[in-house]
Amino acid sequence: MIRWIAAAALACAPLVALGQGDAGDEARTASDMLAEATRALDEADGAASRVKALSQTVRAFEAGLRAMRVGMRQAAVRAQTLELDLASREAEIAQLLGVLGSINATPAPVTLLHPSGPVGTARSGMLLADVTPALNAQAAVLRADLEELAALRALQQSAADKLAEGLATAQEARTQLSQAIAERTDLPRRFTEDPVRTALLIASAESLDGFASGLSQIAVDEAPGSLPGITDRKGQLPLPVEGRILRRAGEADAAGITRPGIVMAAPPRALVTTPAAATLRYRGPLLDYGNVAILEPQSGILLVFAGMDVVYGETGEVLPGGSPVGLMGGLGTSGRASDDEIVPAELLEAATEWTQTLYIEVRQDDTAVDPALWFKTDKDE
Repeated sequence: MIRWIAAAALACAPLVALGQGDAGDEARTASDMLAEATRALDEADGAASRVKALSQTVRAFEAGLRAMRVGMRQAAVRAQTLELDLASREAEIAQLLGVLGSINATPAPVTLLHPSGPVGTARSGMLLADVTPALNAQAAVLRADLEELAALRALQQSAADKLAEGLATAQEARTQLSQAIAERTDLPRRFTEDPVRTALLIASAESLDGFASGLSQIAVDEAPGSLPGITDRKGQLPLPVEGRILRRAGEADAAGITRPGIVMAAPPRALVTTPAAATLRYRGPLLDYGNVAILEPQSGILLVFAGMDVVYGETGEVLPGGSPVGLMGGLGTSGRASDDEIVPAELLEAATEWTQTLYIEVRQDDTAVDPALWFKTDKDE
């Protein structure tokens, strides 16, 4: 029996740690980020530019919530790995616990006695001395696994609470941002929109090309000249939303449709901002693009952002660089969670957090060009 236990104990390799500390570090870092974003929200009321301060706060919440989801995913994966490993070793663990229990329950003098006399007793003691370190090592691995699993479960609950709190406070920041934008009166206006001409243009446009080429018709009392422009920043413009490129220019979607712009996957309720100071040429629904914002950073260049849930600003206004231009939608419809609720378990899987899509098109002299020529993107992505 002792020989079998020794062989089994020595053959049992300890489980390689997958980094509960990493998951804990991610969650703690995310918690600190959310706390800092909450402090920034409290301080935004006294900021010289409340819109700018709240925009930065919303972005800070986005980063913190994203980090928290990463930490939760890591903790969930690690906990599942531990549970599966412990379940697969159930019989082995039961035997280990039984042997350890029998050794502890046997008085020390009895353990040293052997029926064959002093020689057998000596051999028995030597075997027991050999096997005890292996048994202790195996028990230590088991104890560490159980303690880690308990810590991971506590971490998951704490992270879920922090995520719920962060989502609610982030929505408060978005609400305050919307109010600040609505109350903003200090933006210059390059022209006044003619609503009748706008309606006629929308009704007659059969494509984005046709609509974009007719934008100059809807402007009344337009100031002459152009903004400083973005030519010197070609290839270095920041993308308008935190996310990743889903399709590049000319790549077909699932239906086989190709467009000259890029499609970005973004988290729910992500903030969309202007990559440079620009005139808001149009905002509102358009064709099959959903809610659209068309910006003119300089004469002859248009930036088209389509697919937002909310669009900010008034047509004709000049928006500073980095200003909010809209918000992406929530988590969807059909009874799915709203943007203020905990993300459903299926959306915590890798690659499904990015549930919203923003279409970005760049038009130069009435011709669509590859946005990758203007925006700073990861070409190897």
